[in-house]
Amino acid sequence: MNQSLCANNKLSHGAIAGLLSLVFALFITLSPVPGKAEQAEPPPPVTQVNINTADANTLAQQLQGVGVARAQEIIRYREQYGPFASIEELSEVKGIGPATLERNRALITLE
Repeated sequence: MNQSLCANNKLSHGAIAGLLSLVFALFITLSPVPGKAEQAEPPPPVTQVNINTADANTLAQQLQGVGVARAQEIIRYREQYGPFASIEELSEVKGIGPATLERNRALITLE
């Protein structure tokens, strides 16, 4: 009788080990790979904004760190001095510093 229990016990241990191996293999197979999800999504398209023609709402929505009040300052400057001749000229607008200018450089167009 004791041998029968040992045989059943060995069988149970083998079955449990096999089942655990199967569960582990499924877990590894179905687990997301870190970084894969980010790579699968294409980056959002870069939409440029023309600072010589855009209205305040568009400037505020498209430019990072620029709210409606700052966008209105851009328009005031544009109305007072004419169209921007360069992207760097935007730093002449009150509240637009070097950090804001650099953060938005790729988003700005003059044409």
